[in-house]
Amino acid sequence: MKKIKLDRRIFFAGIVLLFFVSCAKTPNTETIRRYARASDAYAAGRFSETAGILEKEKKFPPALILRAKAEYFSGDFKSAEKTCRRALKARPSSFEAKLLLTRVLREKDDLKDAVKSAESLLADNPQDIRALRLAADIAAETGKNDEAAALLDRAAEFSAESAMVLLDRARLRWVAGKGQEALEDLSRARAMLPWDTPLLRTIINLENLISEAAK
Repeated sequence: MKKIKLDRRIFFAGIVLLFFVSCAKTPNTETIRRYARASDAYAAGRFSETAGILEKEKKFPPALILRAKAEYFSGDFKSAEKTCRRALKARPSSFEAKLLLTRVLREKDDLKDAVKSAESLLADNPQDIRALRLAADIAAETGKNDEAAALLDRAAEFSAESAMVLLDRARLRWVAGKGQEALEDLSRARAMLPWDTPLLRTIINLENLISEAAK
């Protein structure tokens, strides 16, 4: 039974890895096994163990990013920066590695490099809310409050787009007979709206409709 569970983890880890592997050499079975074990440890909050499991992984981007996250949450920012840079060397386009490196530089109070990293991140991902929030925080810490406010305004605008995604999913869930789950999506969507918009009225009307149908 233990072997079956392990094989299932490896199978699903392999599916996930397909999204990360492009021109790079396909990881071997041992790499996938190690990544699956590390993912389990990370999910359980065992960050030191996660970093230890992936210590020998030098080229596989998903493993390097996971290791860097574990080092970051362990407070080992020096190692996290080194691992992030190794991940970016292996895959320069990795958004997750760039985002984490920016966070690491900020935690190290290396604000000059953190600003450069944030600018590079936004150049490639101008609509990502996480990148906008992080860039805004760094701008505020460097005394650029007007820039921080402008970045947060942009993040607020894109959060409305995310609210629309939840609204669409709520409609599908209601049609599928999942009224409670639909209401949860609508509640989250309403909380994400940065201001009063016609979308808010649409959300409220659908909430009322679902609630009435449930009586």
